[in-house]
Amino acid sequence: MLVILTDEHVISPEQVCQSCLLADRSGQPRWRQGQLCCGHAIAKTDRDLPDRYECQMGFQLVNVN
Repeated sequence: MLVILTDEHVISPEQVCQSCLLADRSGQPRWRQGQLCCGHAIAKTDRDLPDRYECQMGFQLVNVN
């Protein structure tokens, strides 16, 4: 499950991605085969942390299970 991190909150992508031109038809981030297609991976500092990404709009997304 992808979530968006801000300085103070964890929010669902539906609250942000609905208005993004890079989102898919359902307003979700373009996520295919474990890759965020509308952003890039951020280097991990600890292997125990979940994968983090930055979207084209500058939001940080985390893939949590």
